[in-house]
Amino acid sequence: MHGLIHSFVSLFRRAAKADIVKVFSLNAISTLVRMLTGLVSVKIVASVIGPGGVALLGQLNNFSSILLGMANGGINSGITKYVAEYKEDESEVKKLLSNALRITLFFTLIVSLGLIVLHNRLSQLVMLSDEYGYVFLIFGFTIFLYTLNTLLISILNGYKEFKKYVIVNIAGTIVGLFFTVGLVLSFGLKGALISAVTYQSVVFFITLWICRKAPWLSVSYYKGKLDRKILRRFLSYSAMTLVSLSVVPVSQMSLRGYVISNISITEAGWWEAMNRISGMYLMVITSSFSIYYLPRLSEIKETAELRHEIFKCYKVIIPMLLLGITVIYLLRNVVITILFSPDFYPMENLFIWQLLGDFFKICSWLLAFLMIAKSMTKTYIVTEVLFSASFVGLGFFFMSLNGVVGLTQAYLVNYVLYLICMFLLFRRVIFI
Repeated sequence: MHGLIHSFVSLFRRAAKADIVKVFSLNAISTLVRMLTGLVSVKIVASVIGPGGVALLGQLNNFSSILLGMANGGINSGITKYVAEYKEDESEVKKLLSNALRITLFFTLIVSLGLIVLHNRLSQLVMLSDEYGYVFLIFGFTIFLYTLNTLLISILNGYKEFKKYVIVNIAGTIVGLFFTVGLVLSFGLKGALISAVTYQSVVFFITLWICRKAPWLSVSYYKGKLDRKILRRFLSYSAMTLVSLSVVPVSQMSLRGYVISNISITEAGWWEAMNRISGMYLMVITSSFSIYYLPRLSEIKETAELRHEIFKCYKVIIPMLLLGITVIYLLRNVVITILFSPDFYPMENLFIWQLLGDFFKICSWLLAFLMIAKSMTKTYIVTEVLFSASFVGLGFFFMSLNGVVGLTQAYLVNYVLYLICMFLLFRRVIFI
């Protein structure tokens, strides 16, 4: 018995010293703030605009995520990877950042002009109404602030400046809360829509101030010439990111649009609310993927070390995930009461399927991040397109059987299949 206790204590001490646990500890502070502010924001927004407004906001959020990814060229993961890989080589980093800035500005200009010129048409296509053109016009004029902000954050992440990264996230979250709540309380649904496309741009000024003394913020880091070799490296990440940011939101938009048109906008709002809950509690895990996991996988060259890192992360993350899922399911009625309004109570039936889907999603992502870390561009694109299409197909099939509950059932089945696919793709890393 004494030996068992001693082994447990030793295991705990070793885990506490692990980088991933340190990152989780730092990230937990940021995530706690984001969750608390998210609770307040979601509650106020849902109470003011109702399930129908939440559904429209979901459409806009999905579409804006596509454009935000396009506007920064889809290279954020590439910036993080290559800065982490070459951070000791200043001249190489200068080449990387010079080319990264040019790619970002080029794509931002194209997206910005598109939003400004086509704002009325986009309102009809995305929001199913022509009365929201002003939202896309505002989006077009402010999107460059967002892309510059993500560039700075990706560089911070690549240098593993975790404390600054956390401070940026906390400050940005708090400012975003006041910004969103102020607009929603003042202008209702219009304020919520404007906030959705502008609050991340406001955060740029906070990030810039926090990073103002960083050596890599010097102009000299961004004056290098275009390098075709580096451009090709970044553009491989552009392809992966842009495909992911296109097919995933489009699949959700098509399914939500079907629910709005053929079932009810209220039930579409329930599904969107369920997605909000998933995003909120999974935040502590998914944000740590980009902070710790991606840079770490990018650094590792040996298969044995890679396998060890993956298993180590599974041992840390899966218990946390199971605990979170269990607590949320048992307290699902309390969660709905705290986050939303009585109009959302019928969404209780969505929880079990969504939470099980979340479990398989995170299990699969722990392997899927290898495709990004190791620049497996073709494999990543094929799997993203394939499983986004399968989610749409499964969604329509299960909706024909069980209504909006079928969307969460399709979500579960799709991520079970995705996990199996990841096991097959990386079987030599995992099992040999």
